[in-house]
Amino acid sequence: MRRLPVYLLLDTSGSMTGEPIEAVKNGVQMMMHSLRQNPQALETAYVSIITFDSEAKQIVPLTDLASFQMVDIKAASTTALGAALSLLADKMATEITKTTADTKGDWKPLTFIMTDGVPTDDWQIGFNKLKNVNKGLIVGCAAGQGADDAILKQICGATVRLDNADSESISKFFQWVTDSISTTSTKVEETGIELAGLDQLPPPPSELVIVS
Repeated sequence: MRRLPVYLLLDTSGSMTGEPIEAVKNGVQMMMHSLRQNPQALETAYVSIITFDSEAKQIVPLTDLASFQMVDIKAASTTALGAALSLLADKMATEITKTTADTKGDWKPLTFIMTDGVPTDDWQIGFNKLKNVNKGLIVGCAAGQGADDAILKQICGATVRLDNADSESISKFFQWVTDSISTTSTKVEETGIELAGLDQLPPPPSELVIVS
């Protein structure tokens, strides 16, 4: 079976303390609940979560939806986005099954990066490492006024902006991520065509502004 690997890179720096981090936790729980109702997603989608503050950690390895268990996250410290990109590259290299002459590997991964700030480490080192693996479609979300969408735009094939990092806005983002995973899992299963850009995902809600 060909899997659709989905990676969520979530900012857990100090500025996410309070309402934003609670909204992220609720968003992940809602996303998993919704995806488990979708037979195609249940069969195809595998989800991993990487958090980044002063360091990057994979708190959930690439896991099928039925087995997925969320780990509690807390907000503290700085914004090591570069370390998160480097860790993502490592995990993509080891967790994703590559296509060979004999077998079809996994589908190209779908990655969502959500941050409310500016990287505090050298993000370009991590990004250069990531470019060397088969990275699929990466979507960035700049949450709130403190986020730097110009940096996300350089890293991601597509970037959206939330004007506020409040619970309602973050909830809308996770609803869109859920719809995107559902749509993609159905599309790859039915057509065998992999995602190439934002235009193949469902249109984002009005709270999410596409950064051109």
